[in-house]
Amino acid sequence: MSHAMPDRLLPGSPYPLGAHWDGLGVNFAVFSANAQKIELCLFEPTGRKELRRFPLPECTDEIWHGYLPNAHPGTAYGFRAHGPYQPQHGHRFNPNKLLLDPYARKLVGQFRWSDALFGYRVHSNRADLSIDRRDSAPAMPKCVVIDEAFDWSHDKRPNVPWGETVIYETHVRGASMLRADLRQHERGTFAALASPEFIEHLLKLGVTAVELLPVHAFLNDRFLVERGLRNYWGYNTAAFFAPEPSYLSTHRLDEMRIAVRQLHAAGIEVILDVVYNHTCEGNAMGPTVSWRGLDNASYYRLIPGDERHHINDTGCGNTLNLPHPRVLQMVMDSLRYWSTAFNIDGFRFDLGVTLGREQHGFDPGSGFFDALRQDPILSQRKLISEPWDIGPGGYQLGNHPPGFAEWNDRFRDTVRRFWRGDAGLRPDLAARLTGSADLFNRRFRKPWASINFVASHDGFTLADITAYEQKHNEANQEDNNDGHNENCSRNWGVEGPTDDPEMLETRKRVARSLIATLLIALGTPMMLAGDESLRTQNGNNNAYCQDNDLSWIDWERAQAPDGRQMTEFVARVIALRKHHPLLRETRFLFGDREVLPGLFDVGWFDENGDPLTIEAWEDPEGRAFTLRRAGPGLNGETEVLLMMLNAGDETLRFAPPPPHLEWHVLLDTAEPDSAPHRLAVPEVEVAAHSLVMLAAQPVGEADWQAGWKAGAQHGPRLLTALPPDPGAHAPSSDTSPTA
Repeated sequence: MSHAMPDRLLPGSPYPLGAHWDGLGVNFAVFSANAQKIELCLFEPTGRKELRRFPLPECTDEIWHGYLPNAHPGTAYGFRAHGPYQPQHGHRFNPNKLLLDPYARKLVGQFRWSDALFGYRVHSNRADLSIDRRDSAPAMPKCVVIDEAFDWSHDKRPNVPWGETVIYETHVRGASMLRADLRQHERGTFAALASPEFIEHLLKLGVTAVELLPVHAFLNDRFLVERGLRNYWGYNTAAFFAPEPSYLSTHRLDEMRIAVRQLHAAGIEVILDVVYNHTCEGNAMGPTVSWRGLDNASYYRLIPGDERHHINDTGCGNTLNLPHPRVLQMVMDSLRYWSTAFNIDGFRFDLGVTLGREQHGFDPGSGFFDALRQDPILSQRKLISEPWDIGPGGYQLGNHPPGFAEWNDRFRDTVRRFWRGDAGLRPDLAARLTGSADLFNRRFRKPWASINFVASHDGFTLADITAYEQKHNEANQEDNNDGHNENCSRNWGVEGPTDDPEMLETRKRVARSLIATLLIALGTPMMLAGDESLRTQNGNNNAYCQDNDLSWIDWERAQAPDGRQMTEFVARVIALRKHHPLLRETRFLFGDREVLPGLFDVGWFDENGDPLTIEAWEDPEGRAFTLRRAGPGLNGETEVLLMMLNAGDETLRFAPPPPHLEWHVLLDTAEPDSAPHRLAVPEVEVAAHSLVMLAAQPVGEADWQAGWKAGAQHGPRLLTALPPDPGAHAPSSDTSPTA
């Protein structure tokens, strides 16, 4: 600061919350309903030395506020809150603990684990009922006042329709740590995301959106640091408005903005994975770094009658109290900030069920969901929920309100199980391929509400699904007790790496069939970064703490022959999805729409081309079928697509169902390098563990009724060949959060 500090703060304003520079000074405002006094602590720019403390002079409507004249962007600060230290009543005020502003836009410095970070004496016999009087400031990062100015006038958000969206889930750090073409300090940062080479890779694949694992500033858990590990995924938020400092090579917020602008210029949307269900402060025995010290009883949900302890619907020790208006305001303000200050295109809500909980449990009409749906800014962003938590009634797939998409783990499990050869999956897979209407066809929602995936950050990679049947999480140093136990995977003969060429070919073929199934299914496909080059995590299905080459994208593997072949295959299937509107239909299919006489919009057949009977649907040993789609093509002409799936261990000959058309083979997962070609024979050879896709454009005076007479006596249901309702059941794998 260029001028001498005043003796006291001016009253300032209770709005807006946080620290805001107006050109003449900085207004500070922070919420606490139960504090008796709050102090503003100013530090020199590096955050190491405290310069001055000022009591915030006013409290209006539970907002403490004050104005510091002549203060400028770059001012480093924190808060201290005075009030009762009565954990048994939910109050944990301790003015010896420096607290981050919940609205801090930028942090300087880093957390340094010390017993001083805890509000209580760590080794006391009275546990958290004791009070620790050491100053925590040396172990804390500091908040930084910023200048909000940035010219977004020339940035145009791509606004990709949901029906055309293909999501690429990646990690800011993991995407570039092994990129040899970048300068060392740029690796693992937003600068790398903005690089032409990375954007060119995304364009080559054909994805339309990157979904970034959490970029909010986070805390590395003490137990991880002591083991030499790191909270790599970042699901441990320390600041809802500030980016993780280590993701900025220049320490300037504009670096993230430039990355967003560059991606937008390429037509690629940016979606943030956000964590508003809990904070880094953990349970009652966790550290005091922000919300706990400011007003524990307001910010967190506490057990009624036992306010010393937190409700833990998240599995992470605490649960944010979203029914509280100021906590809800904080989350909404955070979302609007990222939407406007960084032009973010959408959000994926970690443990979204927690965000929809009211006092009585999960509610699709919760205050949070209602607030989002009516907000003029946020309602126009892509909103994606992870539809579970570990609380009562925590599995809510398909039960979110209109406007939301949801991670569909039923799709993941069904597709994995089908391609590993499980019995009795045809009806369930049929439902997944056609948009999961059994889950989402309510309240006029669309198939895009189903976020389809076969692999995500949480679990096996695509390559590991085909190479491991057991988790191998020893590197996490938790005796392999963490992570899911059922991965719906198959190793095809050997656990882990093998030199057997036949087994390697089977694994690659199954991987291609998995990714092809993902991209031909109705819904919104999401793929995991690195799966396009068959990246492995060596069987680790919970790499949340592995900030190393186990988790990073292996760009060297991507340039190897297998990596190049898989990348080209993925790009090819995405291109097919873009070129054939039937693959991205935004209407649920019921087989009740005649495209041409006797030709319905969807039909199901066996390998002989006959409509599947009820008995066939119910045959547990049925591992092969044909899905036929019919409707307008890219230019409005009638198009027919056949998807032939063979999950068995033997090659099968498939006959296309009548009417007989001129078919072209567009894709064969057993022959990834085979170019599209005309089908010159009446049958198609579909290799074991393979998917073949055919296309035809019917013209002329075809007899559409020919060949249908065999099924006519069975009634319209068999003519349209609809599968039975697969019913509603929980997925086979453990979907509880792992971090």
